Amino acid sequence: MTTPRRSVLYMPGANERALEKAKTIPADALILDLEDAVAPDAKEAARERVCAAVGSYGTREVTIRVNGLDTEWHDADLRAAASAGPAAVVVPKVNSAAEVHNIERALELGGAPDHTKIWAMVETPVAMLHAEEIAAASERLTVLVMGTNDLAKELHAEFVPGRGPLLGGLSLCLLAARATGKVILDGVYNDVKDLEGFEAECEQGRQYGFDGKTLIHPAQVGPCNRIFAPSEVEIDRSRRIIEAFEEAQKNGRGVVTVDGRMIENLHVDNARRVLALAEAVGG
Repeated sequence: MTTPRRSVLYMPGANERALEKAKTIPADALILDLEDAVAPDAKEAARERVCAAVGSYGTREVTIRVNGLDTEWHDADLRAAASAGPAAVVVPKVNSAAEVHNIERALELGGAPDHTKIWAMVETPVAMLHAEEIAAASERLTVLVMGTNDLAKELHAEFVPGRGPLLGGLSLCLLAARATGKVILDGVYNDVKDLEGFEAECEQGRQYGFDGKTLIHPAQVGPCNRIFAPSEVEIDRSRRIIEAFEEAQKNGRGVVTVDGRMIENLHVDNARRVLALAEAVGG
């Protein structure tokens, strides 16, 4: 069955109330964060709290974001996460296939169960240029997560509507994800009060082909779920495409049209993907 990842919400690992509140937020997946959201002197306490909380969210996909490979907390975070067995470990600033191999080895040495996957954050120019190698480095790596804030910083780029300065990097990572059969999540939208701008960026991400978006505020979850879910129009058209194609095959007809448009295998594959996602999110 398709795993929906329309909305993936970061929750601060040091905030016990936030971790409790996350149980009532309808995000498809959660990232319990030990990195940016946690002050240095709170890292160890947050690690214990997050690892203890992993199993508290029912059937929700729950991941842990560890601190970066170049930090003093990374190794202990990976060991603790491996033992806690979340759906995935989210690793910031992954820049090479070799780093993926090191993360995989550390998880295996830590006794991580097979269901604990790697989500690699790609957020630097070097990661954009090596995105395919990173994505293909391990079967345990299943998701690429765009880190658009760090990417903009390293590019010296401005945040502008439409994200023109970032589109080259985003497109490279999308190509890498699709070439290697991985899921890819769009980066965060920083202005939590600008819901109109947020929705526009969700629409853009969906049009580009992202599977969902990472979020920093619960208010962003509802619009994100709606935009990244198939619409009723898409669902209806997808059903008609499949029905028309199957009927044509049954009758030995090679040419199929729906709404005046020629239908090929690629349209059928896309229609099946739409219906699978709709079923997964209850559409």
